Amino acid sequence: MFPKNMMLFLTGLTVSLAVASPAMAYVGPGAGLSVVGALVGVVMAVGAALVFIVGWPVRRMMRRRKLASERSSQDEAGSSPAR
Repeated sequence: MFPKNMMLFLTGLTVSLAVASPAMAYVGPGAGLSVVGALVGVVMAVGAALVFIVGWPVRRMMRRRKLASERSSQDEAGSSPAR
């Protein structure tokens, strides 16, 4: 039914789960705060990366639009008749 390797794996898993005893250890609040702080740092880093990746083309487009409007305003000022 099962291959020999799978049967050996399941037997080993069953034995290890049956023999395992609970760890008698105390995890204080400092460890939880460290995990939360690391998670917040990773989320902020990913968010900043996304903002910069999306923001770069937007800034470039705005800069090109501003230069085009400045050129058109200079062309209009230069082509107007003198008074």
